[in-house]
Amino acid sequence: MRRRLFLYIRRFISHVILKYRHSVLPRWLIFVIDLLMFVSAFLLTEAFSYRYATAVSRLEVLVRFSLVFGVTLLSFLATKSYRTIIRHSGFNDLYTVSAACIMPYAALCVLNFVNNRHPFIESRFLLSYGELSQLFAFLFVMMIVVRLFLQRIYNDYFKRQRPGCNVVIYGAGAAGVIAYNALQQDVNVDYKVVAFVDDDRTKRGKMLDSVPVLSAKEVVSGRFMRHKGVQELIIAIPSIKPQQFKSISTRALEMGLRVKSVPQISTWINGTFSSGQIENINIEDLLERESIKLDNINIVRDVLDKAVLVTGAAGSIGSEICRQLVQYRPSKIIMLDQAESPMYDLQFELRNNEPYKQYADHMEFVIANVKDRPRIEEVMKRYRPQVIYHAAAYKHVPFMEENPYEAIYVNVFGTKNVADLAIKYGAQKFVMVSTDKAVNPTNVMGATKRMAEIYVQSRSTEQTRFVTTRFGNVLGSNGSVIPLFKKQLAAGGPLTVTHKDIIRYFMTIPEACNLVLEAGSMGEGGDIFVFDMGEPVKIYDLARRMIQISGLQGIEIKEIGLRPGEKLYEELLSNKENTIPTYHPKIMRAKVRRYENGEVDEEYAKLWGLMESHDDMRLVAQMKAIVPEFVSNNSVYCQLDKAK
Repeated sequence: MRRRLFLYIRRFISHVILKYRHSVLPRWLIFVIDLLMFVSAFLLTEAFSYRYATAVSRLEVLVRFSLVFGVTLLSFLATKSYRTIIRHSGFNDLYTVSAACIMPYAALCVLNFVNNRHPFIESRFLLSYGELSQLFAFLFVMMIVVRLFLQRIYNDYFKRQRPGCNVVIYGAGAAGVIAYNALQQDVNVDYKVVAFVDDDRTKRGKMLDSVPVLSAKEVVSGRFMRHKGVQELIIAIPSIKPQQFKSISTRALEMGLRVKSVPQISTWINGTFSSGQIENINIEDLLERESIKLDNINIVRDVLDKAVLVTGAAGSIGSEICRQLVQYRPSKIIMLDQAESPMYDLQFELRNNEPYKQYADHMEFVIANVKDRPRIEEVMKRYRPQVIYHAAAYKHVPFMEENPYEAIYVNVFGTKNVADLAIKYGAQKFVMVSTDKAVNPTNVMGATKRMAEIYVQSRSTEQTRFVTTRFGNVLGSNGSVIPLFKKQLAAGGPLTVTHKDIIRYFMTIPEACNLVLEAGSMGEGGDIFVFDMGEPVKIYDLARRMIQISGLQGIEIKEIGLRPGEKLYEELLSNKENTIPTYHPKIMRAKVRRYENGEVDEEYAKLWGLMESHDDMRLVAQMKAIVPEFVSNNSVYCQLDKAK
């Protein structure tokens, strides 16, 4: 009989575990378990009672049990102790269990007190104060122990089915402890935290839940990692500086570890944190540097309560300019682009998401191409923008090398259209977004941007000031190398680099756009602003780090050769011989040749006359006449340089 009962109970427990292994135990089951704990506590109390030294009738036991059971049942219902999720039970659940035990204890003590003063129940049907204390002490301990026991069973049951992972958490502060607790509750991976790392000397040598807190020197070494079998490093310092983050991550990646980080508290879902929110680091995190701080007061002065036009508004730079402009409260933002689908996405984002949607009445979205002069004039005449940010351009070097006609039409004459109409309709300021490829250009795209710079510089007047800003590669922009590498990784490789020694300068999209806005506010007309872009990055090293971050094995990096018009090294824009300092230590004014209106108009008229021919060689030859420093590299147009 006992054996059969034992088998039945074991079968029932197995059934419950299998049924609820991917969810939580139902409330009714927890409620039943708590009531069973009460029955056990009552029987223990009765067993230890002095009454068993004498004969005790079943009626007495039944009445005492019914009375105490009823009060305790009401207490469980009132405190809702059965609503806890046992696998996530923590210190706060201690309060709920305490309340569930204290409330009936207090109520029954009051009943005893009243009954002693004015008897209405025979004392043999009531538990004494001592027995009540004993009963609810037993109950409290049992409820806590059972919860811990079920939690341990749950974790152990899944440990046999979950893959294991040894982890080091960098940061023993609040974020580190929260990350640790989240890892312990993960149902998919059996995380084992082998050490905390912290730079605070007062924490070193101490223990956090039996896990040692060590120094970076002790832990972040190949010997320790190999000995402990560490597979992941989690950086749990949300306010960590970019340079420190880069240093820690790079070192861990070189040891073959996966690197993750705990995001800012503001990004936690509903203010709570789970292991699923621990993020894999991105390559952008390893390239990012301390942002340049700009004087936003100047931007407010230039944009507040004014009509602002942004061309190329659906692109990486243009869309971020629009997002940043919203906070400066222009009277109207006219967003113009010829790309329909990206423009729709931008419209949906700004009209439906915080903090932009509150300014929806101040937004206009226009589909137009800057090379279509009648259409652009219609827009200018209707909205009369006072400030213009011109970001519309073709920018892909290989494409433009194959399609110089389109590059010239959009980048040169499209810019000319917007600039001429800005003057005609009284715009106060015109800010052009240019590129470092305009410096000593070696390709058609860079040369067209330089020609656009030349034109807008020559147009600057006191009524309409023209300002140009140049910057290098932007992290994560459309068509940049990082999205390309991500696609190649998703396809299983190989990652392609044009040359093993090619280097580039990188900056973030928000930083680039903030620079554009600041340049517009500080420009006096005819200026070209450049800035300190930090240290260059080898594209080959970038590819190698992305493979490390992905955790994939056997991904090849393939060298495919320089593309037509591509440079091996970008020009160093912050060269002191070519720049003049401004009031900001990181922003410089470029020293470039100024062109007269008549000279520019004559040369551009010749180029426009050649457009009808669609003869690429003749078009590029005229470009080289306008921009003498334009020397083609690895291109069919190199023959024009030899002839010259």
